[in-house]
Amino acid sequence: MVRMEVRSRATRELVDITKQVRSAVRQHGVAEGVCILFVPHTTAGLTLNENWDPDVQGDILVTLADIAPDDPRHRHTEGNSPAHVLTSLVGTSATRFIAGGELQLGRWQGVYLAEFDGPRTRSVWLKLLPG
Repeated sequence: MVRMEVRSRATRELVDITKQVRSAVRQHGVAEGVCILFVPHTTAGLTLNENWDPDVQGDILVTLADIAPDDPRHRHTEGNSPAHVLTSLVGTSATRFIAGGELQLGRWQGVYLAEFDGPRTRSVWLKLLPG
């Protein structure tokens, strides 16, 4: 298993980790197979989306803030209930094919750590399976 560390700089942020994931795939020499990505956190997730126009990332964060705002009915004493809700909605894993030694993504796709309770240093685990 490959473990990557990713540093977020904001409370809510989409951190583009596409280059690091591609580099890990190349470094470990899997020519054909599957890359499974997992974030072992309850207030951060993974998502794949457009990485050409940075406004898309901002639009996603604005919409997610509307979906899970702070709410006085939240009972979790740490005060980060919206972060937990958003992680459940976004998810903590992704699976991508590897072909020709390269991570397979759509033309405009990137891989993002979705930070909902930062800034923090987060772990992203990759399992590279030949096949």
